[in-house]
Amino acid sequence: MKAPSPHQPAFRRTRPDARRLALIEACARVMARAGAAGVSVRAIAVEAGVSPGLVSHYFSGIEALVAVTYAHVEGTVGETLDHAVEAAGPDPRARLDAFVTTTFAPAIADPQLLATWIAFWSLVTARPAIAAQHDEQYAGSRARLEALLGACGVPAAERRRAAIAVSALLDGLWLELCLSPGCFSGEEAGDIARRFLDTLISPDR
Repeated sequence: MKAPSPHQPAFRRTRPDARRLALIEACARVMARAGAAGVSVRAIAVEAGVSPGLVSHYFSGIEALVAVTYAHVEGTVGETLDHAVEAAGPDPRARLDAFVTTTFAPAIADPQLLATWIAFWSLVTARPAIAAQHDEQYAGSRARLEALLGACGVPAAERRRAAIAVSALLDGLWLELCLSPGCFSGEEAGDIARRFLDTLISPDR
């Protein structure tokens, strides 16, 4: 195999999709480490190991990159939950339980992911576009829960409030698990959430 030339460019050629994804992932890491105030074209370029010009080539500005990163992080979490639900099989209660317990899996109950979300949340009150994305993300998560609760027999008139209640419980347990993982385990969090589901879903449904 031919050795690389010493005059080889510093940045390897990769597929455009891979480069764009690398910039998005670098943005998420910078946000987790430095918060929203620490995000800049230069910081992301350094994190990704590319030139600042490449960041500007793919994104019209830092706000556009942050917005895409928000959507990417939310989409990754959503895919993880959806895969768990599908893997649970056809039983409605098993699918609902899978959604709930996967919320506390290491891939989601992760301090770095929490730090990234905190950076995003800090922008919600200041950036209308990020606020709109947050509303959309919350609505999508609640819609997933409403569908799962409906499949378990929760009446249509009760589903919205039930989904809001379950979502609030999951968010609270997830937050505490990320902040203080030594206080209780993901298994305990899942058990607490499943017991709450029992109060919403009667045995004969």
